[in-house]
Order: sequence, then C-alpha cells, then structure tokens
Amino acid sequence: MENPQSTASIAGHPIHPMLVTIPIACFVGTLLTDIAYWRTAEMTWANFSAWLLTVGVIVAILAAIAGLTDFLGDRKIRAQPTAWLHMGGNLVVLVLSFFNMLVHTRDAWTSVVPTGLILSALVVIILIFTGWLGWALVYRHHVGVADEAT
Repeated sequence: MENPQSTASIAGHPIHPMLVTIPIACFVGTLLTDIAYWRTAEMTWANFSAWLLTVGVIVAILAAIAGLTDFLGDRKIRAQPTAWLHMGGNLVVLVLSFFNMLVHTRDAWTSVVPTGLILSALVVIILIFTGWLGWALVYRHHVGVADEAT
C-alpha cells in the first residue's frame, strides 16, 4: 500500500513541515520574551514578543495553507484521526496566536501581563501536543514519506 503523499510539495519535499519550524520557534520565543518582560519590565522584551508573534502568525498562515492542501489532497490523510487532531489543534494555536498578537499591541505591561503571558503559555502547551501528533503522522503513519524503492 502506498504511503499518504503530501500534495503541497516542491521537488517531492513537503512544504508544511518546512514552514512549521518558523512559527514554532516564534511562538516559543514569544513565551520566553513574555517571561523576560514579566520579570524585568524591560520594554525591549515586549517589543520582541510583538515581532515574534507577527512573524509567527504570518508564517503559520502559510503553513496552515500547505497543511490544509495536504489534508484535502489525499483521502488517506483525512482517514487518520491523528490528522484531524493535528489540524484542529494547530487551528486553535493560530487563532490564539492571532488574538495574542492583538493583545500585544497594547501598552507595555498590559500587553504581556497577564493575558499575553497566559496566551503564550497555552499556545506552547498546545504546540507540544500538536507537534507530537505531527511526528506520529510522519513516523507512524508515514504521511508524506516517499515509498522505498524496490
């Protein structure tokens, strides 16, 4: 049986896993810079958080488009309950991060404490779960993995 294939790919390389690393790094970085701002009240950290969120949300939208293309492009992917959880969890991450981006447009302290910090922590917790699901899709269900040559 052939492995479920990535529809959104460049030269056989799936786009979604290439893109997701950027928002993951940005959203984890946002949590770290929010914590730094909370502990120091140094405005630079709040600014870093706002920039990280903006870049993270923009690239997450692109990754979501590639992931949705893969999801809709192969019925074998849609047949995986793990794929539905992965997609749903990442949509929650995107929505929470978008609202967190709006929260971070406020003045310094209110942009981070407590709402921004809570949203950042929730996003990272959900990312741990959805990242594990993404790993399972590739390594257990072989989504987007080329079949071995015989």
